[in-house]
Amino acid sequence: MATLNINAALVARFQTILSLLAFGSAFAIGCNLHYKKIVKNGVAGYPQEWLPSVSATIGDWYPERNVFQIFIALTAAPRFVILFLTYHLYGSTSLFVFGALRTISCGGWVYITSSDSGLMHDVLMIGYIALNIPWMAGSTLMSKGRGVRRGRTAVATMFFATIAPLVYFYIQHKVHRIPGAYSLYAIFEWSLIFFDIFFDSITERELRQAGTYITIGPQRPESSGSAKDKAATEIPAVSESNTKQTVKPQNKHEEVVEKSDVAMKTALESALSPPSNAESSTVANPVTPQIPEVPNVFNSKRAALSFVSDLYRSYVFWSLFTALIPTLFYFSIWELGIAGQEFTLLTLLTPFFLPTTPFFLPANAETGIKTWFQMLRSKKGQTIASLVQYAALGAWTSDSPVVRLGIVGLSCATMIQREVVLWAGLVKGEGKAEGRGVRYWSVMVVLGFVSAALSKHVNHGNNPIWPFIDPKNGGWNKTGLALALLSLLEFATRGPSSLPAKPKASGPKPKVVAASPYLSTFITTSLPLGSLVFSLHNLLADPSTLVAASWTGWENGKPRGPLPHVFGVATMVTLCLGIALGVGASGPRTFSRRILTNPIWWLVGCLGAYGLYSERDWEGYGWSLLLAFVLSSVTPGILENAAKVARITSEDDEETDDIQASQLGKVYASAMVVYILFNLASIFTVAYAFVPGGHVFRERTDAVLMAQLLCLAPAFSWPGLKKHRDLTLLSSELESDPPRTRSPNKYAYVTLTLAMALSVFGTLYHLPLAPPRPYKPASARVLNAGIWTVHFGFDNVGHDSQRGMKQLIQDMQLDIVGLLETDLQRTAFGHRDLTRMLVEDLGYNVDIGPGPNEHTWGAVLLSKFPIINTTHHLLPSPHGELAPAIEAVLDVFGTEITVIVAHNGQEEDRLDRELQSTELARIMAASTRPVIFLGYVVTRPHALRPNPYEILVKDGNVHDIDKDDMDRWCEYILYRDLYRTSYARVSRGIITDTEMQIGQFVVPKHGTNITDNSQEARYKRVKKEVLPEEHWFPMEYYGNERGGGKNGHFYHVFYTPLYYALPEGAIV
Repeated sequence: MATLNINAALVARFQTILSLLAFGSAFAIGCNLHYKKIVKNGVAGYPQEWLPSVSATIGDWYPERNVFQIFIALTAAPRFVILFLTYHLYGSTSLFVFGALRTISCGGWVYITSSDSGLMHDVLMIGYIALNIPWMAGSTLMSKGRGVRRGRTAVATMFFATIAPLVYFYIQHKVHRIPGAYSLYAIFEWSLIFFDIFFDSITERELRQAGTYITIGPQRPESSGSAKDKAATEIPAVSESNTKQTVKPQNKHEEVVEKSDVAMKTALESALSPPSNAESSTVANPVTPQIPEVPNVFNSKRAALSFVSDLYRSYVFWSLFTALIPTLFYFSIWELGIAGQEFTLLTLLTPFFLPTTPFFLPANAETGIKTWFQMLRSKKGQTIASLVQYAALGAWTSDSPVVRLGIVGLSCATMIQREVVLWAGLVKGEGKAEGRGVRYWSVMVVLGFVSAALSKHVNHGNNPIWPFIDPKNGGWNKTGLALALLSLLEFATRGPSSLPAKPKASGPKPKVVAASPYLSTFITTSLPLGSLVFSLHNLLADPSTLVAASWTGWENGKPRGPLPHVFGVATMVTLCLGIALGVGASGPRTFSRRILTNPIWWLVGCLGAYGLYSERDWEGYGWSLLLAFVLSSVTPGILENAAKVARITSEDDEETDDIQASQLGKVYASAMVVYILFNLASIFTVAYAFVPGGHVFRERTDAVLMAQLLCLAPAFSWPGLKKHRDLTLLSSELESDPPRTRSPNKYAYVTLTLAMALSVFGTLYHLPLAPPRPYKPASARVLNAGIWTVHFGFDNVGHDSQRGMKQLIQDMQLDIVGLLETDLQRTAFGHRDLTRMLVEDLGYNVDIGPGPNEHTWGAVLLSKFPIINTTHHLLPSPHGELAPAIEAVLDVFGTEITVIVAHNGQEEDRLDRELQSTELARIMAASTRPVIFLGYVVTRPHALRPNPYEILVKDGNVHDIDKDDMDRWCEYILYRDLYRTSYARVSRGIITDTEMQIGQFVVPKHGTNITDNSQEARYKRVKKEVLPEEHWFPMEYYGNERGGGKNGHFYHVFYTPLYYALPEGAIV
């Protein structure tokens, strides 16, 4: 049988021709037969639209659809053949898989047109474009042949550059419905098609230059062919470094004899050769070996600048690290359950991929493809990765929460990979030889954490460079990005060490011994590290968190414990002092290091954790400070130990890259797994009603806290527990650090001292200069009380909403404010305190409600009047979420008034709502004072029991603020023994998903009661001009959905506040 040899390049050409024929024939036939039909769309037709889209051309009409599908079917065979040929050329399984999936998705969107299923067509099209990223990048990187890589780079660049205008004009068409936009979109859609075909056509040149043929027929026997051909195929490749032929021994006896001869020859040459001059000198004049001195880089101005640069970059790391979870949980709180975006947390596991290459292509010295670890070991790689990371600092410019999350997720994925290589001291030019070993980077990490906590403390609880904080909400995003780029420029331009390079040791290179079991590394290193990172983030990322956990309210006109905006500074000082102790424990034999690694120190931390959980007020806060001191003091040592376990080679050793990358992944990615699990567990303690199986974690903060301490325990030196490195280099270089200069510690102490000073100054600067005063004069005895569910401080586009809240509250001159969904002292919400800005800028007394260890969504009371006493209630919640309530007694113009702020459970938990309403009614009925109820109730007006309305109004002996307002569901204002003079409903704008309701009341003269409590007396509606001006609400908020109002807020439902006359004979 004859053998047929086909030039593989012809297959690639055949595929290109068929692809061009498929799209070209469909376009020609469609324009000839159905031009006006295929250019018409849902927005416009000819002549506004003049170019048909790809989808309309290939999928809407006969015969162009059928002709296209025939040609595209014929391309399937050569397309798959090309796939196998590229696999033969590159040997990359991952690239083959990406190519196969790309081909299948292509078949999907060309055969399932937009007319068949718009959703499936779009999904497959987007999938095809996304798969082109690894396909084009991988094919370009692994290209072989002259001009192949250059051509592919050019075409791929044009392909991806086309996507941005494609998306822009699609939005103009689909969202803004602009006539003619779809034709412009079609230009770029057709461009994508032809760029894609041209990219694949370059394979023809590559296969031709590689001399690839496809042989069809029986395999030629090995003996056949000319002697010349046979010799040509059997000539071995000879490398430049080894030109000698080695003949393999024919049998075992010859092999033994040969080994013996080689050993004898080596021994004789060694014995007969004269010693070198260096060796003779060493024997004659023996000297004590000297350890090369580490350059003291902290003796120059540039070194100080480098320290500041590294500190700021560490601050950026912690800022973005703590921003990831709030950015993604925006979706969870809108979904009230698992939304899917929670999987973005997995971006923290990218250290696992350090041993791999982009798109899992095989590492190849010829093509220059490197692993992530190899790229990040260089300053260039660190700089490029930092630029990708800093994209998150500009994410605030997008009003799309999805876009912001995508940018932040990519940033964190890149950032965590880059940082762990740096922490281990494996970046060339940034390691021990330059005086920046693992100890330096460990200290820098904790100083960055202190800087991030400080920036929140002095900025009303918000980190000014968070991606969900924009300039209108107190962000310093542009300044933060500029400083980040300057610090990166300093890092990238640092010169080498001024000292001569360390001489290389003679003899064999260090060997890597067998690795210890992964379980050992996980227990002794990753487990404590992950627990520590979570403990720092959850307890100390914001100085007010520990204060909130100890808060119980007011008694006899004074707070029972520390106020967050006043005493958060104590947490900052404790944090800095603990870190200073840890930084000072710089040697394994120092007294302070022995203390910090002693198990007794761990037991001291456990004692502080117990006090944090079980005690409240000043006692609870004192115990929590003890825990904070222990955690901060051990942080530098644990970080340093993790870096040493992860670092098994020197920064200049490239021969063990794969082993080193794998070890880094084991240590740090496993720690991130622990961190993620702790995050989820802590969030589930309060969000148990919204996640499958969440009731297992219900109110189990005690278990989470206990697990944190237990996981931290292996970091201490327990008797009988031999700590060891997983992978040990047989070299003293990694066994002990070189002599250290004390200057880095001095810089650290200066930084910590400045942080303490700035925290004290920031606290004093923000403290109100005068006690809170009501907006109206005492003679009018008028107060405005409002209720607002603020949706965890996120507005409708995912930005922080505190300044927007402040503006509306100030404009409405609210003397009493009830805020709900306010407990943000969790990693999911960024450990923010929504009351800080209102208290510090507007001057309110505050009760922040049940703390984060009470497992509620939070309730807050703000008052311009003195607070006499408050009581926190956890309302009965047998099935659903815990419902908080604050019962407060206020001194209002000399009259004591009971104010209740409450958040009932959801509609689905009917029993919970009934029990909660019954308890609230009992509290109101038991009060002998005038009552104002501000609550989230979830009921229809006048709904009969067991619905909350009738229970609250009748059993609580209170009045509805307006019984005729039937358009209510969530928020209600109820009152007793006060004159109600106005009722307003203000639209939510973009601040939250719930409106603000305001009730205006007049307090009867001290010592008197209301004169007429009849319904007729209470419902004398009047125009605002009938009442004095102090009763009027701001005019600028008049408007509607079409215009008017302020900042998106306007009086809605009635489109004006409702005003009521005082009863005749009222004594005020």
